[in-house]
Amino acid sequence: MPHRVTSQAVAERAGVSRSAVSRVFTPGASVAPKTAAKVRKIAAEMGYRPNILARGLLTGRSRMIGLVVAYLDNQFYPGALEKLSSALEAQGYHVLIFMAAQTAENVEEVAEDILDYQIDGLILASVALSSNLAQRCRARGVPVVLFNRHQSDGELSVTSDNHAGGRLAARHLIARGARKIAHIAGWESASTQADREAGLMSELAAAGLHLHARAVGDFRPETARTAARQMFATQDPPDGVFVSNDYMAFPVMDVLRFEMGLRIPDDVAVIGFDDVPVASWPSYDLTTIRQDSTAMVDATVQSLLASINGAPPKPSLIPVTLIQRSSA
Repeated sequence: MPHRVTSQAVAERAGVSRSAVSRVFTPGASVAPKTAAKVRKIAAEMGYRPNILARGLLTGRSRMIGLVVAYLDNQFYPGALEKLSSALEAQGYHVLIFMAAQTAENVEEVAEDILDYQIDGLILASVALSSNLAQRCRARGVPVVLFNRHQSDGELSVTSDNHAGGRLAARHLIARGARKIAHIAGWESASTQADREAGLMSELAAAGLHLHARAVGDFRPETARTAARQMFATQDPPDGVFVSNDYMAFPVMDVLRFEMGLRIPDDVAVIGFDDVPVASWPSYDLTTIRQDSTAMVDATVQSLLASINGAPPKPSLIPVTLIQRSSA
């Protein structure tokens, strides 16, 4: 049977101590360049790779970050998660990605599993953090960052300024002449949804307007289609609609054009949220609120690494931008 090459074997062949081999493969450790080059050359010849899990037991640091995400259908998340993984790997960390449903019970089960890997930190992307899970993470010394969610209990979070995004959407619809403004909401338990709708409502109130109609799309295309059909199959349909994310806005636009026979933006203006790549395709050309995923990722990585090193939690709020296209 083939045997695993050990650090001791590499050390003996290189004529150095076992601790020197360990330092060569430990990010940030002090080792002479000449020694490092020699050890890496011999290690490559022998087929040696360090045991990261074993090193983590010795140092108390696994150099692994857990990442829990609820869904990847929305184009915003695959792009953001790819950036997160690249940014963390550039800092010498490896990422373990786990999928979870949007329920507190499922998130707890998944996060409990991921904690068994002795991770150095945990990122929850668009999923909630229960107080029970928060306590367990604190007890183990594992800092947690909420990505694209926030909670009111002082947890470390990185979000876009969703309230400002809702205000921008309403302001733009009003400026182009819409007065019967409707909203197709996402998942109502999400902080992002609550903030976007609150911003919309505050701007309508400031203009002396009321919300003309409301339906829930639950951040799901089929549910959003049904919501659009019901909302526009009335004697007094909206002339402007703010859809809580692009992923729902695309099927809403399809219903309005191909089922209802409405012209966008002549009969109804449509605004989304996220600015995923499809939003710029000529077939949609969707006016939307852009989330700066790069800035969100940078803030998440900086905050998580600072927290790993003992800094207190400090939430980050990332500005958003209105991207005007032909749908509004």
